[in-house]
Amino acid sequence: MNKRECILRNRKKQRLNIKKASAHADRRKLRKKKEGIKRSPQHIYENYIKRPQDFCLSLGAILILSPVMAATAVLVRTKLGTPVIFCQERPGKDEKIFKMYKFRTMTEEKDADGNLLPDEKRLTPFGKLLRSTSLDELPELFNILKGDMAIVGPRPLLVQYLPLYNEHQRRRHEVRPGFTGLAQVNGRNAITWEQKFEYDVEYVDSISFKKDWEIIFKTIKTVLTREGISSGTSATMEVFTGSGK
Repeated sequence: MNKRECILRNRKKQRLNIKKASAHADRRKLRKKKEGIKRSPQHIYENYIKRPQDFCLSLGAILILSPVMAATAVLVRTKLGTPVIFCQERPGKDEKIFKMYKFRTMTEEKDADGNLLPDEKRLTPFGKLLRSTSLDELPELFNILKGDMAIVGPRPLLVQYLPLYNEHQRRRHEVRPGFTGLAQVNGRNAITWEQKFEYDVEYVDSISFKKDWEIIFKTIKTVLTREGISSGTSATMEVFTGSGK
């Protein structure tokens, strides 16, 4: 091999080594970027802290509030009859269906055709009291304990709403539904569906330990002041019929 061939061969090796080094550096940067995302405070809290925290809080709340739940169950049985617990299917994380538990607040009154009467006619004064104090929500603590729900997250809505969401609104199902949420401390039932969904997606994008505890403390204030219990035009909340896609 002559001198010229040796030089050309060395140059070729150098160019190849440079390309390999560059490709390796790019892969390393990409890996670090991904690791940075995965190890961000939001990711760590959401994937390693939030669920154990929810389990401990719900278990503690069940133990502390068990006398209140027992008394509420007796009152529901006395005033509204059976069943004491209202059980309904709701979509959870990734739209997985689960059974949500609440104390009954309505009667089973029906019209002449056997159809249930409107909510405002079946919702009794006692039921309104349960809703205004959020006592009807206490059985959901067992949903949290099981892992169906979280303390904080978008509220679980009806299964029939699933086909009505646009892609942006559907993102609310990227996390577990919550006992309370960002929308519940920013108007509750007194705001529009679209506003609720905006708050839901905002929460999905900004989950953090600090935000969850801010929402928990604001929820206590909202319950004590009984803010946003009804929508103003309905005893509960109007039926969602879909938004612009």
